[in-house]
Amino acid sequence: MKKYTFDINGSTFNVVINSVSGDTANVTVNGVNYHVGIRNNAIADVQEYVQTASAAPAVQAAPVQAQAAPAAPAASGNAKTVKAPLPGVVIAVKVNVGDAVKPGQTVAVLEAMKMENDILAECAGTVTAINVNQGDSILEGAPIVTIQ
Repeated sequence: MKKYTFDINGSTFNVVINSVSGDTANVTVNGVNYHVGIRNNAIADVQEYVQTASAAPAVQAAPVQAQAAPAAPAASGNAKTVKAPLPGVVIAVKVNVGDAVKPGQTVAVLEAMKMENDILAECAGTVTAINVNQGDSILEGAPIVTIQ
């Protein structure tokens, strides 16, 4: 069992690699267990690393490059960002810049662990920025849309 700490886009992730069997790793990320498929012929490298690596200090991951979002009007300071409640893939963005939204309205749909999750506006206002694109893989806490 190996423990690591990753800082990604300002969020900290505590990762424990519990085991690796074949092309699947059992990991715990921030207390949540995942079975992770390993691709790209990396299976042998991961198994060897997990078996031979000594206890590693905290690791700082390389910055993740975000895709450019559409230009947005200047914020006046009272904008509210709708953030991803869990990591996943954006399968739909349900609003456009300039749209008026109400609290509880679906602004995007996120697929996580083979389930679709509606991402809801937390306040009323006008969408001033869309920070993701359909198909983007995003982490927990990633900004999805900005409402002013």
